[in-house]
Amino acid sequence: MIGQAGCACPAAGGTTQRSGRTGHRTVGDNQNLLAEQRRALILDEVRKRGGVRVNELTRRLNVSDMTVRRDLDTLARQGHIEKVHGGAVPVADGSTHEPGFEVKSALELTAKEDIARAAAAMAVPGTAIALSGGTTTYALARHLVDVPDLTVVTNSVRVAEVFYAALPAGGAGGRHPGAATVVLTGGVRTPSDSLVGPVADQAIRSLHFDVLFLGVHGISVEAGLSTPNLAEAETNRRFVRSARRVVVVADHTKWGTVGLSSFATLEQVDTLVTDAGLPDSAREEMAERLPGLVVAGEPEIVADDPRTRAEGDADSPAEAGPES
Repeated sequence: MIGQAGCACPAAGGTTQRSGRTGHRTVGDNQNLLAEQRRALILDEVRKRGGVRVNELTRRLNVSDMTVRRDLDTLARQGHIEKVHGGAVPVADGSTHEPGFEVKSALELTAKEDIARAAAAMAVPGTAIALSGGTTTYALARHLVDVPDLTVVTNSVRVAEVFYAALPAGGAGGRHPGAATVVLTGGVRTPSDSLVGPVADQAIRSLHFDVLFLGVHGISVEAGLSTPNLAEAETNRRFVRSARRVVVVADHTKWGTVGLSSFATLEQVDTLVTDAGLPDSAREEMAERLPGLVVAGEPEIVADDPRTRAEGDADSPAEAGPES
């Protein structure tokens, strides 16, 4: 659908909590959490530490033994952890594993916020931009609401809700000068609250963007950009082909992760915006292959021989990548 920011569905009541450095945050900092938030924190602990014990979680969360066990049961049913005697350990994520939005939104909070702030500086007032689905693009959207006269194309329900919530009381009828115009694609909703499928693909195919801000499930030299969702892969291909410039926003945990379906090569990426947790070896790989590498909080690395798209390419963005 097309319209002012109010075209999105009414904003959801949930909010994403922020913290200091994620690596130093303990579960015990949060005692009054919703079940999904609590489980997301438990999952983060399991992945960071390689396993947790029930009695440790009860102390840190300040909840009962039964509550922790129910949370572990839920996470195990969802395929995120494996229960063992007295606790839980992580399971290796398969190439088709796709965590839900709430789970992902509680991970790497500081990194995502740093990336969002750095990427937002690339948005030029009065231009047409696209934001794919994902928790990092969701964080970025919150930094873009004050950039005037943007046209925002997105397949993310959550991103659209950010712009809707930024309107004055009264929603769409309370539009103010400079408010973003939002184009929300239709489609089938994924676990990460993205809209994908033929309807989304057709809408994106007919549009042209100055910049695409693209969230990814995984990034690697061999597989390029990938996702565990086949339909989302095709929708992301359409996004890439319709953009004059592709900016990938991905925290360091996405490096080396490979999903079921690749949808773009590194040669189709203009800039990667990431965080300081990216290993030096990965930075070298990206600096050699991409025209631009931005590590949030550090000076941008620009290749000596950047791949620049000719101005004429803007007239036929659909030719930017090979058909599959």
